Amino acid sequence: MFEIVKENCYTDNKFISIFSGDFMKRKMKNKLPFNRGPKNLLVGMLIFGVILLLLSRLMNLSRDSDSINYSTFLNKVEAKEVKSVTVSGQDAKGVLTNGKKFETVIPYSQRSWDLLEKNNVETTVVSQAGQLSFWHLFMLISLLITVGFVWYMIRQARNAASGGGGGSGSNIFSMGKSKAKMFLPSSIKENFDSVAGAAEAKEELKDVVDFLKSPEKFKRLGAKITRGVLLVGEPGNGKTLLVKAVAGEANCPFFSISGSDFIEVFVGVGASRVRDLFKQARKNAPSIIFIDEIDAVGRHRGSGHGGGHDEREQTLNQLLTEMDGFQTGNDSVIVIAATNRPDVLDKALLRPGRFDRTVHVPFPDLISREQILKVHIKGIKIDPDLPLHKIARGTPGFSGADLANLVNQAALNASKMKKQMVTMKDFEESRDKIMLGKENKTMVRTPEELKTTAYHEAGHALMTLLLPKVSDPLHKVTIIPRGRALGLSHSLPERDKYVKTKDELLADVKISLGGRVSEELIFNQKTTGASSDFRSATHIVRAMVCSYGMSDLGTAVYSQSREDFTYSSKTAELIDKEVQKILDENYKETFKMLKNNKDKLVKLAQELLDKETLYASDIYQMLDIEPREDHKLIEG
Repeated sequence: MFEIVKENCYTDNKFISIFSGDFMKRKMKNKLPFNRGPKNLLVGMLIFGVILLLLSRLMNLSRDSDSINYSTFLNKVEAKEVKSVTVSGQDAKGVLTNGKKFETVIPYSQRSWDLLEKNNVETTVVSQAGQLSFWHLFMLISLLITVGFVWYMIRQARNAASGGGGGSGSNIFSMGKSKAKMFLPSSIKENFDSVAGAAEAKEELKDVVDFLKSPEKFKRLGAKITRGVLLVGEPGNGKTLLVKAVAGEANCPFFSISGSDFIEVFVGVGASRVRDLFKQARKNAPSIIFIDEIDAVGRHRGSGHGGGHDEREQTLNQLLTEMDGFQTGNDSVIVIAATNRPDVLDKALLRPGRFDRTVHVPFPDLISREQILKVHIKGIKIDPDLPLHKIARGTPGFSGADLANLVNQAALNASKMKKQMVTMKDFEESRDKIMLGKENKTMVRTPEELKTTAYHEAGHALMTLLLPKVSDPLHKVTIIPRGRALGLSHSLPERDKYVKTKDELLADVKISLGGRVSEELIFNQKTTGASSDFRSATHIVRAMVCSYGMSDLGTAVYSQSREDFTYSSKTAELIDKEVQKILDENYKETFKMLKNNKDKLVKLAQELLDKETLYASDIYQMLDIEPREDHKLIEG
């Protein structure tokens, strides 16, 4: 990753889950207020029970009859206070002579009937056949609901054990179902034209598309297509978008799932989900399975003991079996996975027959960045003269997501300033804000501090101008504080550099030392503001000595890493002396160059104090220096 801003600072620093056949049916069921499931069934039983209880209470409150015991009933009959009685079994309801209603329980005895007849009580006997009391009804309905609930649990448990069906698994009985979302070809709008840049990655993935479209072209000669493709790249470089483009180009079903979706606290669930996922994919073959962040489930086995490690390893074992096991068929199912940690993946996962093709998705180069910017500025009102190529030059090391964020931040900045369109100034502000932080407008500095900062940054900028053939072109220099930096000098690379010469590395060292040298030359003092510059310079020189073979110690590689060549303490002393010697030599050369151009240094610093920010075109004209020519790029 290449730095475009030399921080020469003065301080220390809604998807829809679609399943074959019954999609519309499931969609309608999902709209019902009581969707099927044990939880909803229990809620329904509870609500029904509460309703029955309320009804029984209301019935008790609405009754106009009094309950009396058997002795009181006999006394009222003998006192000729009972007008009529209706008997059903042992339950009796009647009316008193004063019009009040009552109810009681009478035993099976002849005395009761004789007493009623003796006192001329109008008696009616009702048969119990065909009658169903309220509580009998309640018990019957409760029993039916309980039986239905038990039957539903047994059926769901059997389905879960057999691994059938699909879906996201929203309850305990469908926990073994795959959580993958399936997208039909009609719902996938992306294709390779939707992906800007990544030409090499798209070329690799075209083989997958060709096989899914016309497998007979490969099978006629006995060739076997790659079963798995592993996309490797840093976050934001477009791995997921590439997989969607493959699915769109191949015009086949696309199953998407994250590696973490396989793992649960219950042992065996992950393996069950893997089986269910491949079962669905084979049913819809030819199809694509995309496993994002596969390192969540595909890490080296044996790295832990017990608990979640066992579950993860069982899931990984099942994935290995499904991809290339004893019972693996010749289904046209391609597995594409993505990760930014290929170093932690199990070796069995990467062997031929499984993920035997690795496609690198690097950070976009200069041409790709310009193409990506063209995609993201669609729909945004921008200045017609906006130099996209210049923006692309100023963003090496930016991923596709970073560039999308850059465009969005520029649009937000223009909207906040109530502009009619997004200009280059908005992109400059957005880039600086993303890389260094927001401008610190409330910082209070003394005139002495401001002057020291101006000469410090002028030293960096002037050294860049004095080394035109081996340094990146100067873009701008400012003393406006941003983030932790009191000032900074921007260099704008002409192109993406893949190798650097010794002279270019030493030029970077001299530019880093220019700030401190300028302070010492003008004020004859040293401040803490150059610490980050020294750190950068030391890092470059140490790499030259230990890794690049660019010193008097020869071409050996010196490293303290266990995986590389180690060195003794005596060699360490030699390395330290060599690093210090190179730094001292370059410090002296930088001091000499700035001293010979002291008039330019003073003029540049004074202009910085006056205007705070200067662009390269203004500096070239002010110092009467010929502007640099654009670098000739050779493609291919």
